[in-house]
Parts: sequence; structure tokens; C-alpha cells
Amino acid sequence: MSLREGYRAVPGLPGYGGLRGGGQGSRGSLATRAFGRQSFLRHLDWLLIAVVLALCVLGTLLVWSATQPAQLQAGLSPRTYLYKDVVWFGIGLLLMTGVSMLDVRQIRAYTPAAYGLALLALLAVLTPIGSSVNGAKAWINLPGGFQVEPSEFAKLGLVLICAMMLSRLGDGGKRPLLREVALAVVCAAPLVALVIKEPALGVALVLLAVLIGMIGMSGLRLRWLAVLAVASVAAGALAIKVHLLKSYQLQRFTSFTNPSANLTGAGYNAQQAKIAVGSGGLTGHGLFHGSLVAGNFVPSQSTDFIFTVAGEELGFAGCIAIVVLLGVVIARALRIAARAEDQFGTLVAAGIAVWFAFQAFVNVGMTIGIMPITGLPLPFISYGGSAAFADMIAIGILQSVHRKRTGLAAAFSARAPVVR
Repeated sequence: MSLREGYRAVPGLPGYGGLRGGGQGSRGSLATRAFGRQSFLRHLDWLLIAVVLALCVLGTLLVWSATQPAQLQAGLSPRTYLYKDVVWFGIGLLLMTGVSMLDVRQIRAYTPAAYGLALLALLAVLTPIGSSVNGAKAWINLPGGFQVEPSEFAKLGLVLICAMMLSRLGDGGKRPLLREVALAVVCAAPLVALVIKEPALGVALVLLAVLIGMIGMSGLRLRWLAVLAVASVAAGALAIKVHLLKSYQLQRFTSFTNPSANLTGAGYNAQQAKIAVGSGGLTGHGLFHGSLVAGNFVPSQSTDFIFTVAGEELGFAGCIAIVVLLGVVIARALRIAARAEDQFGTLVAAGIAVWFAFQAFVNVGMTIGIMPITGLPLPFISYGGSAAFADMIAIGILQSVHRKRTGLAAAFSARAPVVR
């Protein structure tokens, strides 16, 4: 090799890329850094990002349509909630990007802090700084008229701490012992108890579903899973027997089986939701053209019952599109879990998949009458800053787990010898 060739081949020296080709090399360096083998952008799951962005756009349009009539009647700007929703998802995208850039080991190291903050925030809700909305003391007032709902971030704290506890032995190729499962349950118990205290029964059900799902996916033996299932059923029966659930909460659980029995009470929302969803037909009446939406016949139609707006204005086709997009998000999360490089990454991705799947199923189910009304938002669609932030952070965690796997694969292929 000549001196000139050797000089050209050494990265980091001035004029790298050739004595006469330094300018061309510098122009290509930006693209190389952005899309090279070890670049951050190359190892993202772009299908997942595209689907999430599509859901966010759909959700913003539906929230705008759901809130515009009431705003006009009140003499206010019809775009108020549109602007707010755009801001929420803009901040959410920044949070997603920031978390995506973290290594999985960093996320694991931050897990105790994230869990502790979620626990402290839930405790703060029960103090005088907490505020009540619709009978639930679940929000904290912030300066500028903003509010934060800590129970949304409790889902993140639970997923992370359970993954950490259940993977203590799993990374060594061993099944989790009952000790690890007990630690996960002990960590989840205060989160669930504080959420029930608010009360936010829907979030409590999500937390329990995530806990049980993550334990089931951790590799615990089937006989212990059966014991856990029996214990869960017994705990639910005991909660009803000792009147841990309030009477209106029990009515919500039973009214979906026969909503017409109490149209002035618990069955009203369910009945109106089914009418709104069914009135859209195949293709719907078009955005901003739903008469039931304009009349605000379904309460909370921009949050818990946003799917009714899709049913009336986008029809069956629009509802199926939303369900398919949510299904893709869940499928990508499960794919990331299956291909993760360690047990912690597997359990985190699996927990997020269970979270999104259960919450989406309950939200859609309660609008079509197959699930009780529990007050859960539809991921990426319903209006709400706290829910949007928590959902986007979860997507960022999925991207971090995905990046670790693809990054290691790329590094391995880069070191592999070339066979001529």
C-alpha cells in the first residue's frame, strides 16, 4: 500500500476520504452518520413509528370533531382542543425520541427511580394538592391550568419494576422462582391499592392484567400459574364480598349485560354508545357531520368514548382501520419481545403489549356493549396529555429494546470475517 493510499484509508485524519476527495467525503458524512450501519435512525422500527403517527393523526381529528360543537355553542374557539392535542402529541414525540436513544441497560438502571416517582405521584394525589374530576381524585394541578394524571404513569412504573424483578434469574437462562414472582406482586400491590383508592377501577384492571400477563410470560411453571389464577379469582370475590367496590362500580360491571334495564343510570352511556357506533353504517357520515356527536348524546366522547365518534363519522371501515392499526402496534411489541436480547427487554416489551391490548379491547368493547364501562382511554386516540405522554414513552422503550437487538446483530455482522 502506498503512502497516499494509507493516508486515505485512515479515518479521523484531516482530509479523510482522499487528498482531493475530502469535500465529497464531508458531504457524505451526514448521510453516513444518519443511516450508516451503527446509526440511531437505521435501528429504529419505522413501521411501528409510522403506525403510531397514523393513530395520533386520526385521534387528533376525532378529538377535534368531538369537541368542536360544544365549543361553538359556548362561544369559544372550535380549535382549542385541536391545538391542545397537537401539543400533547408533539411533546409525546419528543419524549419517545429521548427514551428511544437510551440503552436498555440505562432504562433498567433508571427503573427504581421511575417506580419510586410513580408511587410518590399516586400518594400526592391523595393529599390536598390532588384534585377531583367526576368523583375520582386522580389528578394533580400544575401551574398554568395544566393537570397530570399519575395513574397513567403507574402503568409504566409497573411494567418496568415487574420486568426487573422477574428477570433477576431469567437472564441466566433460568425460570423465575416464586421469590421473584412474590417480589413483583409486592411491588405491584401499592400501585394497585393507590389507584383503587382514587378510585380509578379501569386503571387498576390494566395494572392487574399487566402483572398477570408478565408473570405468565416470564416462564413460570404452569402449575404455579394455575395457583395464581385461582388466587386472583378468590381475591376478586373477596373484594366484592367485603364491599371494597362501591355500588356504582358494581352497577357498571353488571349494566353492560342489560343496559336497557337502567337507561337513566349506569346503562345510559352503554346504550347511547351502541346507537352512535351503529348509526355510522359502513362508511360513516364524514368527519364533523355526526348528528349524535354534535348533540353530545354520548358523555366523555372525546376521551373514554372516542370510538363512538369514529363509529358515527368514519363508519365500520374507519373503526376497522383503527383496530387494525392498534393490532399492528401490539404485534410489533410482541415481535420485539420475542427477539429481545435479554429477559428484561423481553418482559418490558411483553408488558407493554399486554397493556395496549387489554386497554384497547376494554375501550372498544365498552362502546359496543361487550365490556363494562371502566373509564379507560383508547391508546393514541383519546384526548389527554398524561395518557399521550405515557403511551409515547412506552413506544420509546420498545424502540430502545429493538435497537439493542438490531445494533448487536449489526455489530456481529460487521466483525464477521469475509469468506472469499
